Amino acid sequence: MWLPWVKTRPSSATSTSTSPSSTALVAAAAASPRLSFSSPSLKDLQALLLSDAATPSLQPAAPCSPSSRVRVFHRVRVAASALRALRTLQAPPPAGAAERRVVLYFTSLHVVRGTYEDCRAVRAILRGLRVAVDERDLAMDPRYLHELAALLPRLASPRRATLPQVFVGGRHLGGADEVRRLHEAGELRRVVGGAGAASLAACGRCGGEQYVLCGTCDGSHKRYSAKGGGGFRACAGCNENGLVRCPDCSPPDV
Repeated sequence: MWLPWVKTRPSSATSTSTSPSSTALVAAAAASPRLSFSSPSLKDLQALLLSDAATPSLQPAAPCSPSSRVRVFHRVRVAASALRALRTLQAPPPAGAAERRVVLYFTSLHVVRGTYEDCRAVRAILRGLRVAVDERDLAMDPRYLHELAALLPRLASPRRATLPQVFVGGRHLGGADEVRRLHEAGELRRVVGGAGAASLAACGRCGGEQYVLCGTCDGSHKRYSAKGGGGFRACAGCNENGLVRCPDCSPPDV
C-alpha cells in the first residue's frame, strides 16, 4: 500500500547492488522531507479530518449591500402604505345597495405638468385594470370642482383640491400616491373589483370623450328667452363650455 521508498531501510547490501539510476532516486528521496506515520492504520487520518472539521471558519460573512437594503426598505414602505390606505376603506356595501362605482376626478389641461402627469398615470393604471371608471374632467366641466370640494370637506377652498382624486363606492381612496402604492402592492385590483367591466369598444357618439355638444344651444351656452322683455340667457342644460355628458357611454351623475 505504501510507496516503496517509504518502507525501504537503507543497508549496505542494497546500496552496493543498486544501479546508478536507483542510486539517484534514493538520493533525491533522502533530500526531500521524509514521511512519518505513527501507526500503519488510518486512525491518525480520521483524527486529522475531525480536527479540521471542528476548526471554525475564519472567513467573515458577506455584508449586505446598500442597494439590497434600500430595496427591502422600499418594499416594506410600499406594503405599509398600502395597508394604511386599505384601512380607510370600509367594508363593501351589501347586496342590493348602491353600485360600487369608481369615480376619477382629473384634469386634461397641461398647465401644471406635475398634475397632468399624475392624472395621466392614474388613468392609465385604472384603464389597465379593465374596470368601468366614471372619469370627470374638471377642465371640461368646472362644476366638478365644487362637487369635489363638497366630497372633501377638510379643504378650506375648492381651489386647493389636488388632482387626481379617486373614489370607490362613494368612499375616498386617495390621490396619485395612494393609487400607485396600492397598484405596486397588488391590492388595487381587489379594491376596485366590485366595479363593472369596462367596454373595449369606443363610443360611436362621442368617440370616448364622454362629452358631446348641447343639443339645445348647439354648444353656445346661450338661449333666447322672451321672458322679461326678451334676450339671451345662459343655457341651463349644459356646462360653461356648452357640453353635456354623452348619454350613450357616460353613467348618470350621483
